[in-house]
Amino acid sequence: MKTTPKSLRLHIALFGRTNVGKSSFLNLITGQDVSIVSEEAGTTTDVVEKTMELLPIGPVVFIDTAGLDDETVLGGKRVEKTEKVFDRADVILLICDGDQIGKFEEKVSALAKEKRIPVLRVRNKSDLSDVSDSPEISCNSTDPSSRERVLSALKTRLLDVCPNEFISPPPLVGDLVRPGGVAMLIVPIDLQAPKGRLILPQVSTIRDALDNDAASLVVKEREYTQMLDQLKTPPDIVICDSQVVLKMVGDTPNEIPCTTFSILFARLKGDLPRLAAGAATIDQLKDGDKVLIAESCSHHAAEDDIGRVKIPRWLRQYTGCNLEIDVYAGRDFPDNLSEYSLVVQCGGCMHNRREILSRIEKCEAAGVPITNYGLCISQTQGVLKRVLSPFPAALDAFERTL
Repeated sequence: MKTTPKSLRLHIALFGRTNVGKSSFLNLITGQDVSIVSEEAGTTTDVVEKTMELLPIGPVVFIDTAGLDDETVLGGKRVEKTEKVFDRADVILLICDGDQIGKFEEKVSALAKEKRIPVLRVRNKSDLSDVSDSPEISCNSTDPSSRERVLSALKTRLLDVCPNEFISPPPLVGDLVRPGGVAMLIVPIDLQAPKGRLILPQVSTIRDALDNDAASLVVKEREYTQMLDQLKTPPDIVICDSQVVLKMVGDTPNEIPCTTFSILFARLKGDLPRLAAGAATIDQLKDGDKVLIAESCSHHAAEDDIGRVKIPRWLRQYTGCNLEIDVYAGRDFPDNLSEYSLVVQCGGCMHNRREILSRIEKCEAAGVPITNYGLCISQTQGVLKRVLSPFPAALDAFERTL
């Protein structure tokens, strides 16, 4: 990978009134004309994203939003899109016109507090003399010469409030493989595999093993047992694509831990014990129940698509029930969650951690269990306990929910 995917970056959202200077502040910080700046209200018509390296924090993505007080003809739709950004914001920059605080700023602060998102207030069009000492960030976003001072203040404040996972990221596989050990990865090459490359979960797992001084041995499912027999020392863990989990478990000796890429991402991006508990409720589905399949990425569905074809088929076969299946793709997520008996979220490799956690919280508030692709597939194949064995807390949550 030549660049860090957006899903693995710190998401910093800019909120504020129309014409308060959100876009000019983003242009100042990035040193580029990322957003159009105009005195005309409602110039930012859609969410604008800009990725950059912000050392020492690392890779980030800034999200410029439309004003929350946009009263233009299309303002309602713009505000609706702006409010959805709360679901994926790790940190909020609340851009204010000097010291002006009103109902719009209070609304942002209240929503952020409800979702436990840290807020940094930026006093735009202000004197820069207190940049170093104030807990707020003061700037004049139309003054390019102030960029380094404002950027330094922003990085200092971000380090104070940055979520822990960006300072000490949660492990993907590093805690499951000893230094000098081996993670054996089973990677099917089928029609859905991108030509000439591996998909993000596979690449991320290889990189995390290397970062933790371990090796990765990558094989296809047909060559797995032959390669396993050639090893003098068993691998520390075997990880497979969920679609071949039944074969992998059947071919893996009981003493060798094993799991799936999707389950690894359930831990990295979300709350594995809660998602495991959600998988246990598959056994409680009955005729007529509605199940939501939530895909993170919008893609052209293949003939035997995993989310739209295979998982619905496996769920119906496993439960023996006539289930109603809805599919939402990308960042679309329904407001009528209470109508569903189960939500099955994909691995989430295209979403950041906060957005997956936000979906988990929304489901919990609606009283709806949520799981993910890997956990769901493993349960319908009857092997979930086996692939949850490396994660005792998740296995316990699953067994207590059965």
